[in-house]
Amino acid sequence: MTRRARNFYLIPYCFWILLFVIAPILLIVYYSFFDVDGQLTLANYQNFFTPVYMKMTLSSFWYAFLITVFTLLISYPTAYLLTKLKHKQLFLLLIILPTWINLLLKAYAFIGIFGTYGAANQFLEFIGIGTKQILFTDFSFLFVSTYIFIPFMILPIYNAIEEINPSLVQASRDLGASSMITFRRVIFPLTLDGVKAGCQAVFIPALSLFMITRLIAGNRVITLGTAIEEHFLVTQDWGMGSTIGVFLIIAMILIMFLTGTKRKRGARK
Repeated sequence: MTRRARNFYLIPYCFWILLFVIAPILLIVYYSFFDVDGQLTLANYQNFFTPVYMKMTLSSFWYAFLITVFTLLISYPTAYLLTKLKHKQLFLLLIILPTWINLLLKAYAFIGIFGTYGAANQFLEFIGIGTKQILFTDFSFLFVSTYIFIPFMILPIYNAIEEINPSLVQASRDLGASSMITFRRVIFPLTLDGVKAGCQAVFIPALSLFMITRLIAGNRVITLGTAIEEHFLVTQDWGMGSTIGVFLIIAMILIMFLTGTKRKRGARK
């Protein structure tokens, strides 16, 4: 294929990136320099560094960190177990299947499960603990968020484990290494790229959650995503909402840079 032909096929891709990636980012940056009255200002950036928004930023990073950690702790053993099963493709499909369901439907399903008369409280009453306030708590928010993001963590880790050459594991066993040492020195280092990709796929979206914070946490958990929704839909202060969006984009770029895979020059994939 000639270079001219390759450049021709790149046109739709470049148009898509320009229209749906670059243009929205430029619009967000543009609106961040205007106040609620449409006047050009830098006050939005000054307001972002006030204690209110700084606390909100720390809260967003903290909850995103917890969601990522819990998701990783569940997903890595699950992905490792999947690679050992006979019908692993079937079980992998069952894990991916919930991602086909609309997020709003899953949120309302958990409202029913964690509600006062839901299945969770019925089980607590059955074992003698009694009815508890499960919905609108940090526990319910972290539980539902972790459940939603688990497939996005399992997939890259599963693929990384599948790509490991079995002879490397066998060589480790032949040299007398135990299962734990083999995992720590052979399996985990070779799957680290998958872990990084999974953490990116979970941490970055978790930073801007807003629907789950409203429906499951009952606005007791306030994140930057919730603040953006408030400014765009309630206060109509698009400038401040865009400013928060700018800092979220910067944070996401930094996270991708820090957790990205570094390859040596000349190294082959």
